[in-house]
Amino acid sequence: MRTPVMAAAAGALALTLGLTACGSEKASGQGSGGGDTLTVGATPTPAGEVLTYIKKNLAKKEGLDLRITEFTDYVTPNTALQEGSLDANLYQHTPYLEDFNKSKGTDLVPVTEVYLPALGVYAKKTKDIADLPTGATVAVPNDTTNEGRALQLLASKGLIGLKKGAGSTATPEDITSNPKKLTIKPLEPAQLPRALQDVDAAAINNNYALDAGLDPKKDAILLESPKDNPYNNVLAVKKGDQDDPRVEKLAELLTSPQVKQFIEDKYKGSVLPVETS
Repeated sequence: MRTPVMAAAAGALALTLGLTACGSEKASGQGSGGGDTLTVGATPTPAGEVLTYIKKNLAKKEGLDLRITEFTDYVTPNTALQEGSLDANLYQHTPYLEDFNKSKGTDLVPVTEVYLPALGVYAKKTKDIADLPTGATVAVPNDTTNEGRALQLLASKGLIGLKKGAGSTATPEDITSNPKKLTIKPLEPAQLPRALQDVDAAAINNNYALDAGLDPKKDAILLESPKDNPYNNVLAVKKGDQDDPRVEKLAELLTSPQVKQFIEDKYKGSVLPVETS
């Protein structure tokens, strides 16, 4: 039986798993409700870089004392938030957060969506997703969340149809229509860039695409949009802390025009700021 792969958060960053906080700040910060300092846990890229930009350029002017604690794994930032040594964290998408709550018994909630580390479909010979040939082989990540994410991306363009309710855990067995008779080939996520030599197309997480020298904005023939995307990374807090004025202020800054511009300038399409109406 397949089990959800917890490491599929945040749009799939290439991070080494571990249970130790890293960087100059330790996880024993002010904690939930501990004075005026807001202690936020984050993975180094892009979350830590976005928060550092806010700390250096925006926070002080808004009266926000921001402390950033970096982690190299996906579990500790949530356990630390639940236990109170963090006030908030930024690194995960909502499907991961909900799965974490169910499996760990935590009580964490999203506050606002911030950015999307975009999953894209890449091909060597095809320049437009509509031109993908009949009978093409498309490689996808083989972990539960990202496999479903890739299938949903293909379905968004009508390349396949999926069972109603398949959602983020969709598998090839959930395909109900396949007009181009595509062969879906699940592979280890890190192998996908190399697999481009042997398949017609591959759905690749943005960290692996960047490592392989691919430019998501220029090279992807199909790229996720951040609008209404369940995989947008979110600022999260323990339930009941959503109305903390410090959290509200950080949420406002994270979705500000200045931060949107920073994300666009720094990541050039590999990380997409959330679209706001």
